[in-house]
This record gives sequence, C-alpha cells and structure tokens, in this order.
Amino acid sequence: MVKFCSLYSGSSGNALFIGTEKTKILIDAGLSGKKILEALCSIGEKPEELSAILISHEHVDHVRGAGILSRKVDIPIYANESTWCAMENGIGPVKLENKVAFSTGEEFEIGDICIRPFAIPHDAAEPVGFNFFADGKRITTATDIGHMSDELLDSIVGNDLVLLESNHDIEMLKVGPYPWPLKKRILGDHGHLSNENAAKVITYLAEKGCSRFILGHLSSENNFPELAYQTTYNALNEKKIAVGSDVELEVALRDRVGHINKI
Repeated sequence: MVKFCSLYSGSSGNALFIGTEKTKILIDAGLSGKKILEALCSIGEKPEELSAILISHEHVDHVRGAGILSRKVDIPIYANESTWCAMENGIGPVKLENKVAFSTGEEFEIGDICIRPFAIPHDAAEPVGFNFFADGKRITTATDIGHMSDELLDSIVGNDLVLLESNHDIEMLKVGPYPWPLKKRILGDHGHLSNENAAKVITYLAEKGCSRFILGHLSSENNFPELAYQTTYNALNEKKIAVGSDVELEVALRDRVGHINKI
C-alpha cells in the first residue's frame, strides 16, 4: 500500500507526503518546520522516520522549511544540481552527507520507492515534477506548470493518482489586484496552470484510465477551491465521466492537511 497526502498546497506554501511501510518521503517543504512537523504528526507519521525531502524547485513556497527540517531530523535533501545552486544560500547549512543531487529524467530509488523527476516549464533554475513507483502503483505530482506540452503529458499519463496544479481562474487573475508584470508572468509559458487548462488535462488523463485526481497549488488571490473543483467537474461531466463513480476528485487546500489516500 502507498499512502499519499497533501499537507499544504498553494501559493503560500507546499508540502506533500508519500510513503510505504518502509519509506517516508516529504515532497517540498515550503512552510515553517514547525507547521510541517505538526502536519506529519496529524496523519500518524513520525518525523524522525522520514527518509528524505524531495525538492521540485527553489522558490520559497517549496523550500522555506527544508534546511530547518534536515538539521532538526537529520534527513537528506534531494534536488538536481541547478536547484541546489539556486537554493543553497536560502535554506541554510546542510550536512554534506544530507546534500543529494539527482539528474532530471533519470530514475533513482529511496528505500522501496522509485522516483523519476521530469522537467516542467516554470521560471526556476531546473524545475521538476515527480513520478513515484511503489507496490505496483504509480503516483505523479506536477505543479508550477506554465503550459502543457505533449512531452509533459507523456510524463503524467498512466497513473493511479495525479496531483496537478490548478492555480488560478483566468478572469479572476485579469481583474484582480496583482500588478500587470506579475499577471503576465503567471499567464506566461513559464508561469502557472489555470483551472481551465487543468480541467482539460485531467479530462484527458481520465480518458486514458487515471481515476484519482487532486487539484493543487491554488492561488489565494485568484482562485478558490469551489471554483477550481467545479471547473474540472464540469469538464469531466461534458465527457460523461462521473465524479464519485468513474473518478475521484478533490482539492488540496493551502491551510490544512488534506485527505489521506491509500492506494
């Protein structure tokens, strides 16, 4: 069995958990160490049993607590070389033996979980999403996506569960309080995936056989959970894919621990 849970997911901070009986992994650590430790305990996980922290990219909402946790619990941080160079000064000192580099596109193992990092289009040094393979299951996490490409679709198709970014509603963003340069960045090819585009991708993935979806990395200013959910719900419904029977759909929230998925 594989256990997956969003601890926090949103523009204000991201941390996800995936684990088997033997291996426990934190995916990103974009909140305070205290909050992440409390969240882990709330889902029945002991922080001292963590095997690793995986980092998708160096933005603060993904790394804020990484160094603190590594120092406190004495666990390794895994990131590609470019991300290490970009985040190293910001996360504070980390033991040499706890600094591990992976190569994007190349599989590696932590305990009994196999991980394949794949490239995503975002304005960071070398951002990645992750495929996880364990106990005959495949789970993918993919956020901070400026646009969807055929290559990226190939990396996220064929899963048992997908957590996909559904960051903003385009019209809310356009009329919202952000300055134009920030709006342009978010809407750009290396920004964030909108509700509408996330809905299209999830419909495609559902048609290809995936049946569990989590919408993640919602903006606090340009989205709200009900809207993100309804946008994808409507897209699935148009294709005669029923939420609740054909597929499961949930929203990962910014400020609280999500549903524990056991696959």
